[in-house]
Amino acid sequence: MKEYYVYIMASKSGVLYTGITNNLYRRVYEHKMGLGSSFTRKYKITKLVWFQEFSDINEAIRMEKRIKGWVRQKKEELIKNINPKWKDLSEGWYREKDSSSSA
Repeated sequence: MKEYYVYIMASKSGVLYTGITNNLYRRVYEHKMGLGSSFTRKYKITKLVWFQEFSDINEAIRMEKRIKGWVRQKKEELIKNINPKWKDLSEGWYREKDSSSSA
């Protein structure tokens, strides 16, 4: 069965981005590495704060469009319902590059 994900990413300053993908692990990695859209690169949107899985692509697309049409407050409420502290839900998914070491 195919899986689809609608997700919300955030920057440290709180800018939000809503997207859809069939591979959440890969897509979040792309955002973290600056390989996402120019919008996500510009605002350094790298923190996964919400996602939902769907088995039907049409249902996922409808949800993504619905969220994109919401005011910010409603998006924040959605996030806070499952992630009240706005933690990065992808924390620990990837080996973090040690920025303190020199190569």
